[in-house]
Amino acid sequence: MPKRDLFHDAVKNGLIKEGWTITDDPYKLDFGFTEAFVDLGAEKLLAATNGKDKIAVEVKSFVGSSELYEFHTAIGQFINYKKAIQKTEPERILFLAVPKETYETFFKHDLVEELVLENNLKMIVYNPEKEVIEKWIK
Repeated sequence: MPKRDLFHDAVKNGLIKEGWTITDDPYKLDFGFTEAFVDLGAEKLLAATNGKDKIAVEVKSFVGSSELYEFHTAIGQFINYKKAIQKTEPERILFLAVPKETYETFFKHDLVEELVLENNLKMIVYNPEKEVIEKWIK
């Protein structure tokens, strides 16, 4: 089982506060030749259509010595996980969860913004102290 991110529980609690049901902790992916784990799988009932929104969330803390290195790791995981999810459960949407402070600083650099757009990164901005979701970026 993979090691949990420092703010795993903060994001999980934030999702629960917003009415999401955690279905997988972690959400297992099968690449055919190996397996990987996205931090969380969740779903939420849609009253209007009697359907469900399904998401997978890769949680990142960005507390290491290099935000750029952590971003490289995160974007690589996101690309790989997104492809695997599209093959097995295409209705599930992958999100990268990032701390509010990191989003407001590091993610505002031109190169980072371009890479986010080019790779269609969907993000959840969370407040780790309050354990709440601050923003959804689709």
